[in-house]
Amino acid sequence: MSEIIVAALQLAFTNDVDANIANVSALVREAARRGAQVILPPELFEGEYFCRIEDEGVFATAKPVADHKAVLAMRALAAELRVTIPTSFFEADGPHHYNSLAMVGPDGNVMGVYRKSHIPDGPGYEEKFYFRPGNTGFKVWPGPAEAGGAMLGVGVCWDQWYPETARAMMLMGAQVLFYPTAIGNEPHDESLDTARLWRRAMVGHAVSNVVPLVAANRIGTEGLHDGAGQTFYGTSFIADERGDILAELGREEEGVIVATLDLDRIKRHRAAFGFFRDRRPDLYHRLVEDV
Repeated sequence: MSEIIVAALQLAFTNDVDANIANVSALVREAARRGAQVILPPELFEGEYFCRIEDEGVFATAKPVADHKAVLAMRALAAELRVTIPTSFFEADGPHHYNSLAMVGPDGNVMGVYRKSHIPDGPGYEEKFYFRPGNTGFKVWPGPAEAGGAMLGVGVCWDQWYPETARAMMLMGAQVLFYPTAIGNEPHDESLDTARLWRRAMVGHAVSNVVPLVAANRIGTEGLHDGAGQTFYGTSFIADERGDILAELGREEEGVIVATLDLDRIKRHRAAFGFFRDRRPDLYHRLVEDV
């Protein structure tokens, strides 16, 4: 039997980068003590979610992957604990800026970088001001050798709403999908709570691709100092290949969730459902045309 043990972290953040890294590191250690082999922190855990507003001063905090404090910290921790850590960070590449993820392997090396493909733009989520659309394409990476090198696919936040993201990674061989995120209330509509929609969208990807999925969100209220307060709704979860929730956290709960996934069973289920057998790419041309 081939198994992989996965974890998601959920916590609140401030603008103290060192404190944020220390808090994430403590939860990574807890997840590793519980046997997790792949440990997912939330999106842009280096600080508060700065995309709530447009502030040109924030660009100074972006760093190349080789120099970014959060990435360097997770590299050292991954090597020490022999775990894999998909690490979200604000990347600078010459004059360009990206919402990126470094896949940090259990040897502490960066296996590669994924740059977020879908960039939102709306009240409280002004990401197009800061980030270029990713130019890496979707990525998958081999996971722990102990889990047979199971292929790991990673999207970042807004990517998680797109069925094309999940399906593309599946066609590239992904066996588990990971989505670090930062999502909460909608400043333009106080009556809109997207927490249920957020989960349903990803559970739909799990079911229609017969693949387990890990989602890590942040909690807490940020931005009170700049008058653009935003509350993040947590509810991080791990779902199996049938969309059933294996582990979850509440809207204000800090902590770690861990689940063991049976990859052999999942592979059998995926084959039996026939979704990939019955695909009709010859009919899908419209999907890659502009609207």
